[in-house]
Amino acid sequence: MKNILLLVHADDGQEARLQTALDLTRALDGHLTCIDVTQSPVVAGDLYAGFGEAVMLTDERENEAKNRAALTERLSHEDVRWDWTDATGDIASCVLEAATLADLIVLNRTLDAYPLPDMRTIASRILMHARKPIVAVPENLERLNAAGRALIAWDGQASAADTMRACVPLLQLASDVHIFMARDGAEKTEPTEAAEYLSRHGVHASVKIVDDGLHAPDALIAEEAALWHADYVLMGAYSHGRLLEAFGGVTKRMLTKSKLPLVLGH
Repeated sequence: MKNILLLVHADDGQEARLQTALDLTRALDGHLTCIDVTQSPVVAGDLYAGFGEAVMLTDERENEAKNRAALTERLSHEDVRWDWTDATGDIASCVLEAATLADLIVLNRTLDAYPLPDMRTIASRILMHARKPIVAVPENLERLNAAGRALIAWDGQASAADTMRACVPLLQLASDVHIFMARDGAEKTEPTEAAEYLSRHGVHASVKIVDDGLHAPDALIAEEAALWHADYVLMGAYSHGRLLEAFGGVTKRMLTKSKLPLVLGH
């Protein structure tokens, strides 16, 4: 796990994304690739739609050019290896094209203070097609402590196991690892088996299982993360049906409400 891909965009969450990506790149002794996406504007169709789109695209490119100048200057003084790619189009497609050799992709939970683009939809597309873990970052996050406490939200499904396996290099950096499961009877793999797997990689995890049919799993995960003082939560995407359509309700609510970085896989 060496190649970190960072979505760059001039928005309120950029600093949190950047700091998270820098923290991960340093901790993993990796390489940071920044992809700066200029979004293609969408204007309601009328006689002036083409002109409006052209003006908006020009403005967006100018904003991103200023953003690139500021960030490349900053990165030149950081102690990480990095490169930069510019792209124009929709965010998911541009990130997917750049993610072929990425090991970990850093995104926001939301983008700007508007309902569109919906980063949950973007994240689901990227997870579905890139098949790489993403880090969904809260907009007010100051840093990600990779050497801190990692909580694995375990549901016993293949996505949780695949995410855990892919992130073993990250988990090996953690001071403590805790596997938490809110049992619902659909588990295919027990959390104790996950702990045994990790132990063979030098990661010794504690395990906690709760049987609670009254509260949603995301509420129980958030409560456990707070009580255990987790630095980040690692989980497979809870979903039913096609992930491309939408995350399951658990993952959607975690993306919406979580105060911690989420490492998500599928």
